[in-house]
Amino acid sequence: MATPFVTTDHTNQDVLEVFTEHRELATLPVTENDRPIGLINRSIFLSQMSKPYHRELYNRKSCIAFMDKEPLIVDAAMSIEALTFRTVEYGEKALTDGFIIASEGRFLGVGHGLQLMRVVADIQAERNRQIMHSIDYASIIQRAMLRASRDALAHTLPDASLVWEPRDVVGGDFYHFVAFEDGWFAALADCTGHGVPGAFMTLIASSLLTQAIEQQGPRDPGALLAAVHRGIKQMLGQADGTDAMTAESNDGMDAAFFWFDNATRRLTFAGARCALFVMHPGEADDHVIDGERKGVGYIDTAIDYAWPNRHVDMQTGTVVFVTTDGLIDQIGGPKEIAFGKRRVREALRAARDLPTPALSQAVLDAHLAWQGDNRRRDDLTYFCFRVR
Repeated sequence: MATPFVTTDHTNQDVLEVFTEHRELATLPVTENDRPIGLINRSIFLSQMSKPYHRELYNRKSCIAFMDKEPLIVDAAMSIEALTFRTVEYGEKALTDGFIIASEGRFLGVGHGLQLMRVVADIQAERNRQIMHSIDYASIIQRAMLRASRDALAHTLPDASLVWEPRDVVGGDFYHFVAFEDGWFAALADCTGHGVPGAFMTLIASSLLTQAIEQQGPRDPGALLAAVHRGIKQMLGQADGTDAMTAESNDGMDAAFFWFDNATRRLTFAGARCALFVMHPGEADDHVIDGERKGVGYIDTAIDYAWPNRHVDMQTGTVVFVTTDGLIDQIGGPKEIAFGKRRVREALRAARDLPTPALSQAVLDAHLAWQGDNRRRDDLTYFCFRVR
């Protein structure tokens, strides 16, 4: 349907007749020699013409008397994205009165702010749908990557529990578990970021860890941390001496790597900003074994940094718990402060005699009660097992 318009030869009486015939019109374009020169706002026009004596004065005069002489005029070839920015830059008038569409300077029609917003909303909804479809599929890939470790854990440790809950569809935490004839190796790691950036980092770190285990074996967690550390720094260009303010990447991970020897029942642990919670049977208190304060990767950790191994002799019934900082750093409670290590330890001590799935759930329940209505801050991953 053609857009009604008037020319400079039309009078205000002609404009009144057009508005009367087309009650849906909010604005009426004005052209001269097929070129748009202005817009007449319906409300403003009728308000002016309703004043005393204005019809007698203006009915026979040219319609340019009440015309906006500086409307937004856009080319029909302009993209929706460019048009949106141009409309916003032009101001509120372009959204309320609309804009004139031209081709090579010649009048074609009128666009309206509401129509533009609907088109933009539809485009954005489709883009979001495509993005979410991609992220959902990325989640399938990430979970598939972790499935072998979860299956190996379930077959190796009869009394163990693992919680992995990304804050978003995909996450920056990952775990690794592999069994050998003489023991097993496990790792929990919290990579920089969450969501899609964090998930990319988990792919990098997990592949580096797998490669390091194949080359060095699983029995030296500190050496494996160092190998992954060197791999991240080399892959992301974080050479020593790089300025953190100008580097393209200052990324890495916090991690806990540990090896359990079946014959000696000794746990060898190396941690990068991660702690190990140990509860021995018959002891009222628990033990916290802190990791080193240097993260894996990152510009401020030297490429030759070495993480020491710490050894813990296990007993039948000893419970070991390790977590990423998503559990500890969650804000909540009446004062909206972090959950903290103390509350983790209290929850562990209260449920220490339960099977590890129930113990794990008790920790999660305490965490969720503390979180309350607050938004989850980070990915949540923790692992516990009881020595048999």
